[in-house]
Amino acid sequence: MTPESLLASASINIGLAVVALWLFSVLKKQPRNAVVYYARRLSDRYHHRPLSLHSSLCLPRFLPSVAWIPRAFRVPEDEILSRHGLDALVLIRLFKFGIRFFLMCSLLGASLLLPVDYYNESDLPTRREYSMDAFTISNITRGSNKLWVHFSCLWCISFYALFLLHKEYKEILVIRLQQMKELRHRADQFTVLVRQVPLCPEHNTRGCAVDHFFSKHHRFSYHSHQMLYDGRDLEYLLGKQKKLKKELEDKRHTEILSNGSQEHKQISTSEEKLREITHMIYHLQSETMLREKELPVAFVTFKSRRNAALAAQTQQHSNPLELITEMAPEPRDVSWRNLAIPQKILPLNKIGVILAAALLTIFFAIPVTAVQGIAKYEKLKKWFPPAMAIEFIPGLSSVVTGYLPSAILKGFMYIIPFAMLGLAYLGGSISNSKEEIKACNMVFYFLMGNVFFLSLISGSLLDEIGEYLTHPRDIPSHLAAAVSAQAEFFMTYILTDGLSGFSLEILQLGLILFDIIRSYTYGRGKERTPYLFSFPYFRVIPTVSLSIMIGMIYAVVAPLMLPFLVGYFCLGYIVYFNQMEDVYETTYDTCGRFWPFIHHYIFVSIILMQITMVGLFGLKSKPSAAIATVPLILITIAYNEYCKIRFLPSFKHFPIQTAVEIDEEDEKNGEMETHYVDAATAYNRHQPCLERVSSAESPTNLSQPLLGTDSI
Repeated sequence: MTPESLLASASINIGLAVVALWLFSVLKKQPRNAVVYYARRLSDRYHHRPLSLHSSLCLPRFLPSVAWIPRAFRVPEDEILSRHGLDALVLIRLFKFGIRFFLMCSLLGASLLLPVDYYNESDLPTRREYSMDAFTISNITRGSNKLWVHFSCLWCISFYALFLLHKEYKEILVIRLQQMKELRHRADQFTVLVRQVPLCPEHNTRGCAVDHFFSKHHRFSYHSHQMLYDGRDLEYLLGKQKKLKKELEDKRHTEILSNGSQEHKQISTSEEKLREITHMIYHLQSETMLREKELPVAFVTFKSRRNAALAAQTQQHSNPLELITEMAPEPRDVSWRNLAIPQKILPLNKIGVILAAALLTIFFAIPVTAVQGIAKYEKLKKWFPPAMAIEFIPGLSSVVTGYLPSAILKGFMYIIPFAMLGLAYLGGSISNSKEEIKACNMVFYFLMGNVFFLSLISGSLLDEIGEYLTHPRDIPSHLAAAVSAQAEFFMTYILTDGLSGFSLEILQLGLILFDIIRSYTYGRGKERTPYLFSFPYFRVIPTVSLSIMIGMIYAVVAPLMLPFLVGYFCLGYIVYFNQMEDVYETTYDTCGRFWPFIHHYIFVSIILMQITMVGLFGLKSKPSAAIATVPLILITIAYNEYCKIRFLPSFKHFPIQTAVEIDEEDEKNGEMETHYVDAATAYNRHQPCLERVSSAESPTNLSQPLLGTDSI
């Protein structure tokens, strides 16, 4: 890739970013777009924060502004934590980690690495002045002592990254434990999820077996239980009931306007159907009918957090395949459909998910290879002669080779997180948060394999495929060389993902166009509701982690990329802070359980950076530097093992010490009983099949009582 191609990519991405941000700042002021740009603040749960929009036709309403940018840097972390939860704060700190790390690396690269790379002592007359290789490690001659500068920078950058990781892990753990104390009203702190519940031999019901077992073995701490039911038919009827209610409202509105007898007859028929469905719902929600639909899953509530944590972390039954316990997710986070999947089928589901992810990874190799074919224009001309026509249009070849490959790759990448989230759902996770965490893992490793490694291999294969076939022993050295050879491509990728990607994220152009089409077609005359979605951690975290990985690997190899990464993380911080505040809602809070996975992604990035430098030192005939890098790899691995022992268990489990401290605080304030009594009914209130119909529609001739809290 030539400097002209890189300049073309930078110009297009900067232009797109400026246009997108300019449009956003104008469109955000228009009252009709509030359902898109202020969806979170317009929803019922967050409506206490007023909106200041220009309702009159005035000039400021149509002028762009940057007032929303400094807001992101003024809000303290405590305020982000209280508004959005610790998961949101973890993402914000991920962006801050990127800013701090790459800012230091940029200073180190500008003061040491760039001068060393550019001024080559033995090759000054023949250096390619207009090649990007002049600013990379590729410009250093074999065996040069200048490579010790790169070696020293590698150690410095590695230790700085480990220092930041340790600092973040320690601080986030402290915040997590404090947040658990602040959220002591949550039902999941008192509740244990029990799976593989056997049938009671006396009464032939599972609820009875749960009650007998925990009443006997947790006599003084057990409070109550809530069974899970197979409520597919109930959910269908409840959905049908909602649909009939909506249709009935529309018909009543039409009757008022038309004053016709035909509409009155249709209303009477709909009311009769609604009463029948309501009667069926009440009948199926009765205690006797629900007992027949019990699933081998229960939510068991204890009288203290300490006892709940002990029960979740210990084996309950002599048969480890029965009465399997773990801390329950919070009620709004539960994946009800997945809990209904039998435990013995879950391993098959997980195997199917792995196979599907592998097939998707293999399939994705096709567009990645094609993208590299576009980037390698000289080879493309040989393999596809019509491509030579591009040369007749001035500047087009720079656009095609500089901007187009990264844009196409980013377009293909957009669908991957959603595909992986669907696969994670099929894996049978008990909560939505665990589904997103699994999706994060699959997306990250997918991107690492396809976007990074396959881009390296594809680029190298397209350059020297013949030599690969004739000299297979040289493949490792070619792979090491490919890292520096592909620096320009990944620089354009960072530009596209950061400038264009973040700008289009905040612009929400697709949603704006959809809202316009909806307003003038099938949604005409209807009330416009906010487009409220949950925050897409599964999409943001892996993408940002991939950029950290690319930046770390190229921190020593191509320091010219580092300032772009500082801009990438600054823009990402501003954009996603705005999205948290105004657009996306918080549907759950895992109290920071995303961080251990982010830590692992960054650890993998550091190891890859060090291994890459070992290969490059060997390629540059500096074996002493390569051997001296091996202890650095061992230190990094040892540090990661230390983190697994020191920090990770407190993210996986509810520490007994913390549970006791919260219990003592509740007992001191006289709130313990209130909290565990609320927890006893929380999961039934959220279980979809137990949704209550309004009292106005209740049938009056039911012979069986509904399931109440006394029977739980």
